[in-house]
Parts: sequence; structure tokens; C-alpha cells
Amino acid sequence: MIDTIIFDLGAVLIDWNPHYMYRTLFTDEQEMKNFLATVCTSDWNEEQDAGRSLQEGTDLLVAQHPQHEDLIRAFYGRWEEMLGEAFHDTVELFRRLKTSGKYKIYALTNWSAETFPIALERYDFLGWFDGIVVSGTEKVRKPAPEFYQILLDRYQVDPQAALFIDDNYRNILAAEKIGIKSIHFTSAGELEKELERLGLL
Repeated sequence: MIDTIIFDLGAVLIDWNPHYMYRTLFTDEQEMKNFLATVCTSDWNEEQDAGRSLQEGTDLLVAQHPQHEDLIRAFYGRWEEMLGEAFHDTVELFRRLKTSGKYKIYALTNWSAETFPIALERYDFLGWFDGIVVSGTEKVRKPAPEFYQILLDRYQVDPQAALFIDDNYRNILAAEKIGIKSIHFTSAGELEKELERLGLL
């Protein structure tokens, strides 16, 4: 019996995309994509998600790519412009699960501790969670098993009674490895079908 549901946030409930901001700085789409693939990369951003300060991460990258200093500093200087809307169809599924009263619902997110307060202010539904575990605060991120364990221990969650939802398949594999049943998120419609199949909706 599943009594606990754990959501990822980015790309599941919240639309975050650096393209939104960088399109205002680049006139050429391919140039922008190349910059994000080679300079302000996902791997670099994830180090801030894992607890490195925004200042340290930015200064490190500027030292490596001084010719791109202004573009690099814009990443966190204008980070709020990378936030889009909530994914309303997924939020509605969250609302239905929450109002059923059957489940404890938590968030496990790779997110910088310095930028997460901006999201808390912007998205009211973040207040619906019974608890949120933020990688930047804990100094460890998915897919490290100890990050999942922090949530399990803090909220006394039985992994065998939990369901984890994430868009990143590597994070799904890590959760399943420690005994948490998981759904690889691809769309709200597919998630709804899977929740219904499991008898949770």
C-alpha cells in the first residue's frame, strides 16, 4: 500500500528553462544553445544545486571563460527570468492526491538553496507539501542515494510504501535501487494514467 508520494519539481511541476532568459541576450538560437552546452552547462549548474555558492560557481566559470563574463553573470543575476509557469495539469493531479487525504506528499528537488526562496514566493502550491528536501541546503543531490535517504529518515517514510515521480531517468533508477517504486514522468496525461493504474487516483 502506497501512503507517501514524492515529487520532483523542475520539469514536473515547475517550468524552468535557461532559454527563456538567454533568448533576450542572443540573436542566434544555435549560438545560445552552444553557449549553454559548453559554458553554462547542466553539470556546472548542478554543482550549485549540490551546495556550491552561486558566487563561487560564477567566479569559477568567469575565470575559465573570461570572454563570456557578462553572459555567465547573467545566469544567476537574471535567474528569475528562467522561471516559467507552473505545469497546471500536473499541479491539478497533485491537488487531487492532496485533497484525497490518503497520502503524505513530499518534494525532493535538485535546487540551489539560494534560488529556491524565489520559487517558494512564486508558486503557491509549494505550500501544499508536507515537507520539501532541497539539495542545495543538504549539500547533496539526486541521484546520490544519501539524498533520498535524508527524506526517508527525516519524515519516517517507509520506502516500500512510497512512490517517487521524476522526469530524469537516472533519478528514477537511483530511487528504485533503494526500494522506492517510481514513475518516470513524461507528461501529466501519462502520469494520470499510471496513478489510476496503481489505484492512487
